[in-house]
Amino acid sequence: MRVFALLLSVFFVVACSQDKKSTAAIPVDKNSTAAITVDKKAVDLSHDYFSFANTKQFVTDHLQLDLTVDFSQQELRGLAVLHMRRLDPSATDIILDTRDLHISSVRVGDGNGEGTEASYEYAQTDPVLGQALKITLPDGLEQQQNLVVSIRYRTDPSASALQWLPPVLTAGGKYPFMFSQSESIHARSWIPLQDTPSVRITYEAAIHTPPELLAVMSADNDPHTKRNGEYKFTMPQPIPSYLLAIAVGNLYFAPIGAQTGIYAEPETLEAAKFEFADTQQMLETAESMFGPYQWGRYDLLILPPSFPFGGMENPRLSFITPSILAGDRSLVSLVAHELAHSWSGNLVSNKTWRDIWLNEGVTSYLDARLMEVLFGKDQADEERVLSYHELLQGLKEVAPAMQALAPTERLKDPDESQGSLYYQKGQLFLQLLENTYGRKTFDPFLAAYFKHFEFQSISTEQFLDYLDKNLLQKYPGKFSRAQAEEWLYQPGLPADAPIPHSETLETAAQMATDWAAGEIPVKDIPMSEWSPHAAVYFIDSLPADLTDAQLSELDANFGFSQSHNAEIARAWFIQVATRRFLPAYEAMKVHLNRYGRTRLIEPVYLALAKNGKDADLANEIFTEARSKYHPLTIAAIEHSLNTANRGH
Repeated sequence: MRVFALLLSVFFVVACSQDKKSTAAIPVDKNSTAAITVDKKAVDLSHDYFSFANTKQFVTDHLQLDLTVDFSQQELRGLAVLHMRRLDPSATDIILDTRDLHISSVRVGDGNGEGTEASYEYAQTDPVLGQALKITLPDGLEQQQNLVVSIRYRTDPSASALQWLPPVLTAGGKYPFMFSQSESIHARSWIPLQDTPSVRITYEAAIHTPPELLAVMSADNDPHTKRNGEYKFTMPQPIPSYLLAIAVGNLYFAPIGAQTGIYAEPETLEAAKFEFADTQQMLETAESMFGPYQWGRYDLLILPPSFPFGGMENPRLSFITPSILAGDRSLVSLVAHELAHSWSGNLVSNKTWRDIWLNEGVTSYLDARLMEVLFGKDQADEERVLSYHELLQGLKEVAPAMQALAPTERLKDPDESQGSLYYQKGQLFLQLLENTYGRKTFDPFLAAYFKHFEFQSISTEQFLDYLDKNLLQKYPGKFSRAQAEEWLYQPGLPADAPIPHSETLETAAQMATDWAAGEIPVKDIPMSEWSPHAAVYFIDSLPADLTDAQLSELDANFGFSQSHNAEIARAWFIQVATRRFLPAYEAMKVHLNRYGRTRLIEPVYLALAKNGKDADLANEIFTEARSKYHPLTIAAIEHSLNTANRGH
């Protein structure tokens, strides 16, 4: 999910040259002013302050959508019907989340008939949260417990969840494309609803499109559906609002397993079938480890290059960036991550965005376990090491108050809060528990945890209580609740953090040093035998004082500037921009125009802006390329460029 460039940057290290000392765990200094004393009574840990919705008075159980997709106006328009329950008998106003929606009418009833027209107003406006839609219940419904709220509306072309692509920005170049990205709090920009993960809903939808296009949703997509512009969907399992998703384009389907398949434009369908051929095996392996897959099918939607994330775990249909179509299946660990979300995140969700580590940290642990079974321990350990080094970098950049897995300070924006820290720190926390109890004990605990909380949204404190009762107290003397609380509520890394190790990456780093010192010739570097992780680690380990001649030698021998592996290209162009290696600038511009995934381009822009001479060039390239980017990517790059400009 989810959070600009860093939300899905789980597998590859941020460019930096780490010395040996930096691989030690970072303990919490109890005497430091950075250490945080947690007073959980002083903050409401259960309140989702990123939502206006009065969920303690009314709660939504089911959503019905009837929407027309209008590419000419770049809008969705139609009807949203919310089936709600009154929790507080005295409550007379329903408050929903919206952002830049154009409401034309609201009706409220008991489900019999069309209901009665209700008065409504925007009660509050916030630059992050949007507008609170306050609906006053009509007379005669004071005692009604079950309510049906029907809202006729249209979205704005600037809706933060939706990107409308002209044909030129698609793989085929003939038809337009539209897709959504609802995480974290962007569902409210295309549906008026209670936009908080604490509320889980079932939904159904009727979607009307141009007849030549296909609509898909995070629901029960029928691989054999007729392409006629009229599509119906149901999602019988309750999901949080950030998992509501839609896409419309010139999409076709290809099966890759009994429960798995690919939706993509025809121009990329065959390449995607090859790249993700192991998805069915991934699914079956995950079931054997974590318990039954409870979502029916598991399909992948390959989006155009402007998709801002690596992937999004929309249930039944993960949205996937085309940037991992490397042609050699070397980047499919991202699919393992999105699949693992079917348990941690989709089946058991974070209750508030403060608890997002329950989604991303647990999932990062699960996907490492999946990669180990599917592709071997060596590759899994490479990814663990890269994740760990990215965590060390994040701890330098994230304020101490936000270094806790579950911060008790109020976050400013769920899309910016902790970077990717809660991925890697959460993964290490679960790895420590596995190391302490052994897989024969820890794996059944995890499976039981998913079963106990299935289809629920929970808080960190609920997880902690379950962990204490079902693992810590069951096997006393191994790990204490106080140790767990240090991981959850304190900054930095506890002294007991497990440090991953990879001989392959250590070899790559040493070769970078030895080659730079002239101790080995470039021909002795076995780049073709290495994984992309080792190639990235080699690039990131290059000393800072390399000459242009040395960089040219590397590029001539390994073709980094023309790499079809997006992660290798990312690492290389960060170095190119940082070092002002001008011979690769044209290739760098191609990279920045080829991809729209935030992770692949934002760090390059930042490195360019911070190198002391190219801030204007960074802005110039961004101005030319920004029409190809998603609004979330644009916002991330603008933030980085503005920060870099202030720094100078």
